[in-house]
Amino acid sequence: MARVLLLSPYNGGSHEAFAEGLATHSSHEIDLLTLPDRFWKWRMRGAGMLLAAKIRKGRRRNWDLVMATDMMNLAEFRALSGLADRPHVLFFHENQLEYPLQEKDQLDLHFGFINLASAQAAERLVFNSRTHRDAFFAAVPPYLAAMPDCPLPDPVPCLRRRSRVLPVGCDLHWLRRHARRGARDGPPVILWNHRWEFDKDPELFFSVMDGLAAAGLDFRLILAGSCSQVKPKPFLAARRRHGDRILSYGYVPSRLDYARLLGKADIVVSTALQENFGVSVVEAVACGAWPLLPRRLAYPEILPAAWHHACLYDRPADLVKRLEALLRTGLPPTLEREKLAQEMLRYDWSAIIGSFDDLLAGLLPQEDLCSH
Repeated sequence: MARVLLLSPYNGGSHEAFAEGLATHSSHEIDLLTLPDRFWKWRMRGAGMLLAAKIRKGRRRNWDLVMATDMMNLAEFRALSGLADRPHVLFFHENQLEYPLQEKDQLDLHFGFINLASAQAAERLVFNSRTHRDAFFAAVPPYLAAMPDCPLPDPVPCLRRRSRVLPVGCDLHWLRRHARRGARDGPPVILWNHRWEFDKDPELFFSVMDGLAAAGLDFRLILAGSCSQVKPKPFLAARRRHGDRILSYGYVPSRLDYARLLGKADIVVSTALQENFGVSVVEAVACGAWPLLPRRLAYPEILPAAWHHACLYDRPADLVKRLEALLRTGLPPTLEREKLAQEMLRYDWSAIIGSFDDLLAGLLPQEDLCSH
C-alpha cells in the first residue's frame, strides 16, 4: 500500500468529487491537501508555492508519492516542498493550451507554460480521456512555435511515453439508488446540469429551448449546475422567458437532492464548446436520462458506439429536429434507456479504482524522469 499526498488546488465541482472519490475508494492511504475553487488564475500561478509552504510547516513527510491535479505549477511545488525525491503524478481535468476563450479575452501564454512545466515535472501524466490527451499533445508544437526565440526542445515524445488515459470515477451506483426514477405523467423534462459558463454555450441551449416553445411543444426544464458569476445573464434571461416551465433553478448543494433531480430528467442536452470527459452527462445518463450530445469533444468516446447515431448530433438544427421528435412522439423505450444507463456504469468508481491503484503502485520504487 502506498502513502499518497493528493493535491487538489481548485477543489470544487468535479475536481472535488474526483479527489474525494479517489481518497474514499482507493486501497492506498491518501492524504488530501486542498485549496478552495476560486480565483483560478491565482491558483495556477500561486498554488504550487502555497501548498509547498503548507508542507514545509507540517510534520508529516513520509508520503511515498505525490499526485496533483492540473490547476497548479507542479514544477514549483516539487522544487519547494522538500518532496522532490518522491514520484509525482499529474492528473489533467483540463488544460490551458486549448481551452476556449471568450471574444473579449486574450490568450495568456503563461498558463500554458504552467501546464507544460508541470507535465515535465511529473513521472506520470494521466488524462481523463483519449480526446483530451490527443488535443493536448497536438496543441504543444504550434504553441511552442509561436515563441519569439530560443526554441525549446519538443517535449511531446517523452510526455507521450509517460502518459496514461484513465476516466474520471463517478458515484453512479449511489446516484441511481437515490434517483428514484419511476413511471410518471406530464411533459418531458429537459435537463441542463453543466457549469453555468460560456464554454458550455448556454446561449445555444436556450435558443433551442426558445424554438421549441415557439413551436408550441410542451416540456419542462431543470437548470442545475455550479456558477461562478454574480449575474449569469443567459440564465437570468431564460428564467424570465421560461419561468413557468422551470422545475429547478440554480446550484443544488445537496447530493441527495441532486440525485432526485436526475431521477426527474427525461433528456439531458449538451451544447458544450469544451468538454474533456463529461461527468454531468455520465451521471444523468446513468440515472435514465436520454442524451443528445455534440458529435465532437469527448462525447463520442464516453458514449458507446451503438448509441452514436441516436444520441449524437452534428449541427444545432439537428439538435432541434431530434428534440422536436422526442417531444412529439415520445422517448425511446424504457428498456433501451436502461440498457444505455447500465453502459455508463463502466465509469463507476468500483470499475475505475483498480486502474488508479495499479498506476500508483507501479510508481514504487521511483522511476527516472525522461531526459530532454
